[in-house]
Amino acid sequence: MNTVRASPLFSSGRWIPAAALEVDGNPDQAVAGVGEPGSRVLAGPRLLAGMEPLRDHLERLGPLPELGNAAGIREYVEESGLQGRGGSGFPVAAKMRAVAARGPRPLVVVNGSESEPASRKDRTLMALRPHLVLDGAAVAAAAVNADQIIVQLHRGAGDAMAGLVRAQEERRRARLPELQVEISCGPPRYVAGESSAIIHFLEDGDARPLTDRRAARAGVHGRPTLVHNAETMSHLALIARRGPWWFRLAGTIGAPGSSLVTLAGAIPPGQRVFEVGGAVKLGRLLSERAGLSAPPRAVLLGGYAGAWVDGAAAWELTLARDQLSTEGISFGCGLLGILPWEACGLAETARLLAYLAGESARQCGPCAFGLPRLAEGMTALAFGRVGRREVRQLLRRSAIVAGRGACHHPDGAVLLLHHALAVFEDDVERHIRRGPCDRAAHLPTFRVPTAAPEAGWR
Repeated sequence: MNTVRASPLFSSGRWIPAAALEVDGNPDQAVAGVGEPGSRVLAGPRLLAGMEPLRDHLERLGPLPELGNAAGIREYVEESGLQGRGGSGFPVAAKMRAVAARGPRPLVVVNGSESEPASRKDRTLMALRPHLVLDGAAVAAAAVNADQIIVQLHRGAGDAMAGLVRAQEERRRARLPELQVEISCGPPRYVAGESSAIIHFLEDGDARPLTDRRAARAGVHGRPTLVHNAETMSHLALIARRGPWWFRLAGTIGAPGSSLVTLAGAIPPGQRVFEVGGAVKLGRLLSERAGLSAPPRAVLLGGYAGAWVDGAAAWELTLARDQLSTEGISFGCGLLGILPWEACGLAETARLLAYLAGESARQCGPCAFGLPRLAEGMTALAFGRVGRREVRQLLRRSAIVAGRGACHHPDGAVLLLHHALAVFEDDVERHIRRGPCDRAAHLPTFRVPTAAPEAGWR
């Protein structure tokens, strides 16, 4: 049998069967669910089997190779072209280099907060594939010479917590040679998952974003801190075992590797998280996995502070980070929200804006005063009676808010508003002339959490 030698940066003389480097199916066309052929980070047992135990994880993938020097690991990750899967798509190797250059005692934070209410990808990995996430955190720690790993969750993520706790117990019993992992639980607030908010919480127990801190320079208690989400860590675990060029077999040249997406909105019950292995048309994914035979009214891409795209246009989009960016759309957290024809896009946007306004940290004027005014204006357009003057005023207010917040939270809300007014332009005209449409009374397609009165920032 042909064999491929593993990179000496990770192990010396360890041989890996060529079959282990192959990708099931055609990586350029793969759309796979948990445990299905074509999956990578979702590979392993099927969804209903639950968490993959350590024994099965090691039997399937083998042990994590002996990690070499930190600079070699960073070079290895750079060859893979891995980009962060938390939304910004920043090159992982560049972030590692920035942390490693800042001095001694860095630490690694696995961001498992997943603040987007409809997203489930990181929670799925931590609940079903926690050993893959922890392996990736170990690789990240070795890459920056970190001496501590923290996994940050939101309170209420019970399935993720259960998976991680069980995985830690199994790893302790197996006496794996690795750093101890601390699990931290913060408040379930939308912006509490932002990296500076996590640093603030780990330092002072306050999960509001900081405006003057960069994690790589001065993270938790001034220590250089590498922050990546659970999906990014899972990819690191596979790159360490199978190599950078195996990773590049999936994805595109500009955005290598597979990516996880979450389907939300008007979808049938069942599996919601899928792995996309290449330049797949969005229409194909929606027809195969959401049961759609024709384009929906619209698709919300990238999260609740993302972009609306007309259904027919979305159907023809190529679901790849680099190709979406050429259309001015961010892949974001990988949320694909499906709006049915019987729902009103203006009403859905009004509800989402009200939620985003309520979830601001209220640390500056644009969040404290600007976002509530935008939500009120959109609510009046969707459910009340307004004229063209009020719509123009809404746009003027959004221009004042955009780019002026202490964090980027207001910018996402403005983006959502602008896309809604453009994509649902015909509905705006009808609402101005006739008032709320019958579809505005449709039950909400996109649910938002109802915060308990005591839900603060600590």
